[in-house]
Amino acid sequence: MAWDSSRPVPWQRLTREWLVYVAIMAVVFLLFMRDRPLIGIFAGLFASGPLYLALGYVLAKFGYQRKTLREMRTPRAEPARAEATSAPGPRPKPAPTKRTGGGHRRPGGNRKRRR
Repeated sequence: MAWDSSRPVPWQRLTREWLVYVAIMAVVFLLFMRDRPLIGIFAGLFASGPLYLALGYVLAKFGYQRKTLREMRTPRAEPARAEATSAPGPRPKPAPTKRTGGGHRRPGGNRKRRR
């Protein structure tokens, strides 16, 4: 899609996602990097905020919009109905062949096989 300056940017969602990321990573760093100085790590985490928001802004203006967790859990009913009406019924069985039994029985079938 092309850039469209009139597309809305979901600032609240972007900010909330970034805050959740920072909280989780801060806990992980506190648990696993106790013996190292954490000032640089936390500075990097907070510097990621403007970068994340800028990237989200650009992607939103290009028309990218991720599905929410609610949308991923419950698929919409409309596409399912459209697929159900356009899809034909069950696929018919293929015609019997010599290898699958041929589909016909011969009377008096005690013939000796050739070896």
